Amino acid sequence: MSRNHRLLVKNADQVVLICSDGEKFLTGDGMQRLSVMENGSVVVGSDGLIKAVGPAGTIGDQYSEASFDRVIDATGMCVLPGLVDAHTHPVWAGDRVHEFAMKLAGATYMDVHRAGGGIHFTVEHTRATAASDLLASLRGRLVRMQRAGTTLVECKSGYGLELQTELKMLEVIEEARRSLPIGVSSTYCGAHAVPEGKTVAEATRDVLRVQLPRLRELMSAGTLRVDNIDVFCERGVFDLGSTRSILQAGKDMGLNINFHGDELHPMNSAQLGAELGALAISHLEEVTDEGIAAMAEAKTAAVLLPTTAYILRLPQPRARDMLDAGVIVALGSDFNPNAYCCSMPIVMHLACVNMRMSMPEALAAATINAAFALGRSHAHGSLEVNKHGDLLVLNAARWEHLIYQLGGHQEVIRYVVVEGNVVYDNDKTVDL
Repeated sequence: MSRNHRLLVKNADQVVLICSDGEKFLTGDGMQRLSVMENGSVVVGSDGLIKAVGPAGTIGDQYSEASFDRVIDATGMCVLPGLVDAHTHPVWAGDRVHEFAMKLAGATYMDVHRAGGGIHFTVEHTRATAASDLLASLRGRLVRMQRAGTTLVECKSGYGLELQTELKMLEVIEEARRSLPIGVSSTYCGAHAVPEGKTVAEATRDVLRVQLPRLRELMSAGTLRVDNIDVFCERGVFDLGSTRSILQAGKDMGLNINFHGDELHPMNSAQLGAELGALAISHLEEVTDEGIAAMAEAKTAAVLLPTTAYILRLPQPRARDMLDAGVIVALGSDFNPNAYCCSMPIVMHLACVNMRMSMPEALAAATINAAFALGRSHAHGSLEVNKHGDLLVLNAARWEHLIYQLGGHQEVIRYVVVEGNVVYDNDKTVDL
């Protein structure tokens, strides 16, 4: 056993492991029975991986001769895995605060879209903005997410809708992955909308014949890493046929299928995703019973986005029906100019109140299941040996305070740790 380690978190009132037997995801009753240890400690090695999780006394004896770069005495506190945000659009320019007033006055998502707002407004500004400026804003947004407890985040392109801007966005995401202490899963979303002046067929051909071939070249050369492919499958955007073609082409390139489906209309996206072996489908506000059954059978994760339904006043995703059917339910913030929320604790709170999830279900959905939706649950989403040492230390004796206190995470989260390094040391916490 090496004697030099990066971090010891000791004497925590609670250590929330989430899983303790190598599970890659949780479903049904398993989401209600999280693995929680009283009076525990966690050791993270010099390689950033968890070396031990166990009773404080046992860890103290086993590591009595070890040295640590940092020791955190978590007496009176609790420890849980870093949160995973399974769906964001964080690279863009030109905010849309003016559209919020339109929505409050009754405009629907598609009303705003037809008025020249929505995605096309953001596309215009993102195309015109330098990569360095996009990177600077992305850094700020990722820091805000991290301070709210997120240690792994999915980041999409999709505000270019043509080759050069899509690549610019993906390169910005890649630079953030390389330079910031936060885990990043990169998603190509060139089929986020049909560009103005093009038909669906023309936009589909551009993705298939221009954008994806160039993306394949860059990935093969090792200059760009992309993990997932996304399409907005929706009436008036990309239909089932176009969606199928693009997703299959991405899968053939080695990308995980992780796409927008059944958000505004029942498109049978869930059935399509299950058929194609999709890793995850997001939104699903209008999913059918048949779609739910297909996703449960295929083990395709449902990434539910309670902020979107809340802001757009849409029907809430059918979380309880999905949970009862055995679907792998995950959560994401859907951070974007339309749903400006950086906080997974707020997402979990909304999931509990509006989608009737329990607090254990919400935490599982924002950790191990969100990691599964990104193909990362072998390394993230729970506090188990040989996983990444990504964790939160809360200034609370019970972990539920992270969800219970609406908007209170800024005062509850004491430390955010990534691979054993403290990346956020919050001395502004307030005793409960």
